[in-house]
Amino acid sequence: MNKSLFAAAGLAAFAMCSAAYADDFQPAHKGTWIVDVRASGVLPSTSDAITTAAGANTGLHVHVTDDYKPTLGFTYFIADHFAIEAILGTSHHEIRAQGPGTDILVRDTWVLPPVVTLQYRPAPASRLNPYVGAGVNYMLFYSGSNKNGFKVKTPSGFGYAVQAGADIAIKGPWTLNADVKKVFFETDAKINDGALRSKVNLDPWVVSVGFGRKF
Repeated sequence: MNKSLFAAAGLAAFAMCSAAYADDFQPAHKGTWIVDVRASGVLPSTSDAITTAAGANTGLHVHVTDDYKPTLGFTYFIADHFAIEAILGTSHHEIRAQGPGTDILVRDTWVLPPVVTLQYRPAPASRLNPYVGAGVNYMLFYSGSNKNGFKVKTPSGFGYAVQAGADIAIKGPWTLNADVKKVFFETDAKINDGALRSKVNLDPWVVSVGFGRKF
């Protein structure tokens, strides 16, 4: 339901801004910067089994909650049709152990997941400037706290990402941006010094809408 509402809000924003288009806009080209301020949903995809140290199934699985936060995007056109984007933002998530009749909070944590991608843009000089991209991310867990007597370790590390999106020129240097990323990241979570463990595939969707300015 949260994902559907977030997508609906993005489509509504596009519709309102499309109605307000003016004739003049600043096209992108080699050397252009775009700075975006976005509202982003970080939506993990987790259902990995929790096992004992010996590998026996406990009947529980990991669930990581969604979060919605502001993010910044910085895009630089290294050529007319190619750009590099970096996104900055942080999100807060609960890590829960779930199973039949069980839903226990074991840890909450902040995550800093910067993503850098190389984008291909087929129509940089057009009002509608779509793109696809791929790149890397580093998933950094920080300022977490254990809950309900559990001790949980979630190592940070590198992953990779793919993306698709578009900039739509509004007027002058101003743009509307919509962006979807799929980040692939696995961490070997250990609970109570390894008595329990799980290979957690976070693999979040990062869905964003916002406004940008070309420089």
